[in-house]
Amino acid sequence: MLERRNVQVAEERSSRKRPLTTADVRGLLAEVDTVIVAKGKKADARRARDVRPDDLRGPTGNFRAPMVRHGRTLLVGFHAESLETLL
Repeated sequence: MLERRNVQVAEERSSRKRPLTTADVRGLLAEVDTVIVAKGKKADARRARDVRPDDLRGPTGNFRAPMVRHGRTLLVGFHAESLETLL
């Protein structure tokens, strides 16, 4: 269970109303050093320069949600342990 913490959200964007574009994701990847990609119960940490935008897509072809950026780390997809560690 995630513990509630007082975290300030700088920007929130609905993936349904305004889905991310490939250019948006490239911009995010340029601003971080580490990307944690969550797929199911697994989370894989990689260097951002080794990640392509297509690596962040889910089975539907859309980008995985949520995408949470904290400092120089980007968490893509929901993984409770990684999210708790990140925040």
